Amino acid sequence: MKYQRIQNLREDHDLTQKELSNYLQISPRAYSHYENGTRTIPVEMLARLATYYNTTIDYLVGRTDIR
Repeated sequence: MKYQRIQNLREDHDLTQKELSNYLQISPRAYSHYENGTRTIPVEMLARLATYYNTTIDYLVGRTDIR
């Protein structure tokens, strides 16, 4: 599953994958795998991303269109 919303939010905030990976305390390569859907995102990481972007996990994974 490709997480397009995570990529879109990152780009909307003018962040690089490296900057976001530093916030999440993971490697840029691991973060890239999350965006591309080649690695499942742990719930803990989804929660941190939702907090960072002030949204919900449901929005990040496409279960709702309400931010």
